[in-house]
Amino acid sequence: MDKVGFGLIGTGTWGETHLKLYSTDARVKLACICDINEDLVKQRAAEYGAGCWTTDYRELLARDDVQAVAIVTPDFLHREIAVAAAEAGKHILLEKPMATSVAECEAINAAVGKAGVKLMVDFHNRFNTPFTQTKLAIEAGELGELQMASLRLSDTIYVPTGMLSWAAKSTVAWFIGSHSVDLLRWFFQDEVVRVYSVARSRVLKGMGIDTPDFFHTILEFSGGAVAHVENCWILSTAFPTVFEFKVELVGSKGHVMADLSGNRMLQKYTGEGGIYPDVIGAPMVHGRAVGFAVESIRHFVDCVIEDRQPLVTGADGLAATKVICAIDESVRTGMPVEL
Repeated sequence: MDKVGFGLIGTGTWGETHLKLYSTDARVKLACICDINEDLVKQRAAEYGAGCWTTDYRELLARDDVQAVAIVTPDFLHREIAVAAAEAGKHILLEKPMATSVAECEAINAAVGKAGVKLMVDFHNRFNTPFTQTKLAIEAGELGELQMASLRLSDTIYVPTGMLSWAAKSTVAWFIGSHSVDLLRWFFQDEVVRVYSVARSRVLKGMGIDTPDFFHTILEFSGGAVAHVENCWILSTAFPTVFEFKVELVGSKGHVMADLSGNRMLQKYTGEGGIYPDVIGAPMVHGRAVGFAVESIRHFVDCVIEDRQPLVTGADGLAATKVICAIDESVRTGMPVEL
């Protein structure tokens, strides 16, 4: 079987997760990678055996040996690259959020539809084992009719101050709130019709990073279910993981609770302190990338090779963006927003 040529645009922290998969999947040829940071992209190319590297994504998209491309750039830089990729006839794996406006999502979907290429938005929590098990329980009727949910997905302050150089150009609602919205849409199999959200900008703004510290959001679904979502990125760096993730779903017949960050499945204590190392996200096992974060990427590879549609589509990306835009409007106006 001929290998499928993949390109990667954006080789930073999450881009490296993509590289771990592409460089170890026997069906994939890592044809070319791109990043505006020349030193980084050269380093990644050498480490992961990329066929070539460039600092101009247009050069990557012009290559005949690239059939599919992953776009792993900051939240607000997706539209231009994704539209160009579709126009170049490349299948697209687009990191979340799909884009930071409804118009940008619609432009991407239009370009994808016109070109007839595949598009997947990488909402990888749909491949996260605790959540796939929860989804099976929902579909089996074990919980009855879902009534409410509480979801807390937050980051430590290291993320906006140390990991992301562009935090002030985004918000925690876009960065991880988009995951929260998509996961709840998937669980409820329903759309959000009303949003009310409150945010505050004190801690990070005082550090010169002009972005909200947190959002507390109520989502009302068309079927009557209600969810509370908490997203912040000012948790203490003393926390044993870089994120906290807890979910509770309550149905008419039962409920489910998931703790993905404080479960203590593995604990490590050294002179530098205590941590809970990643064992389900994207760990390496005998030189092979595993875990839900790479399974979503592997799913896209499967879809390209087997010519089938991804489980997460541009319609899902657009729906999540509509909700985040409504959250922004609610924070700005102090009022609930109808969708």
